Amino acid sequence: MPVEDSRDDATLLRAHLAGDRDAFGILVGRHRDRLWAVALRTMGDREDAADALQDALLSAYRAAERFRGDSAVTTWLHRIVVNACLDRIRRQKVRPTVPLPEVDTTVAPASDREVRLDVQAALAQLPVDQRAALVLVDVYGYAVSEAAEILEVAEGTIKSRCARGRARLAGLLGYLRNPSASASVGSEREEGA
Repeated sequence: MPVEDSRDDATLLRAHLAGDRDAFGILVGRHRDRLWAVALRTMGDREDAADALQDALLSAYRAAERFRGDSAVTTWLHRIVVNACLDRIRRQKVRPTVPLPEVDTTVAPASDREVRLDVQAALAQLPVDQRAALVLVDVYGYAVSEAAEILEVAEGTIKSRCARGRARLAGLLGYLRNPSASASVGSEREEGA
């Protein structure tokens, strides 16, 4: 259970720099679930996400004195997490998948599970920069300006990455809009064979 502390994020970061041994842990504890979720969705693998998050938090701990205060502390932390994930992806030279939220699949109908798997597979086909932008904006609801700060790119870049990613997903998942059409296409092929 996280330790309750009434200090705001910037105060905690300053306290960390002043030698408060608990301040950084409190700060991370306050935001760990969201940082973990971003790492997991970006990396697509629990072990890789855990490694990337660990790298990011170590970097943040060591680089706290370089925080300029131009953005919120949470934006700074998210930027470090995303950058650690992207660095790890580049080093591995793989195209990771983006996992779906953890849900009890015994409760969801089979069609819901199939759709989740289809969406997961489609997201895995996107370039990493488009996937990262979509995860931040469409999955976690960050404003375009916040996503731009986190990824350290212009807002227009986030908008174009999201637009290109959505367009590609629409092409990959278009059959979900009209499943009967794709079924009838398959049956027409069988009849013509």
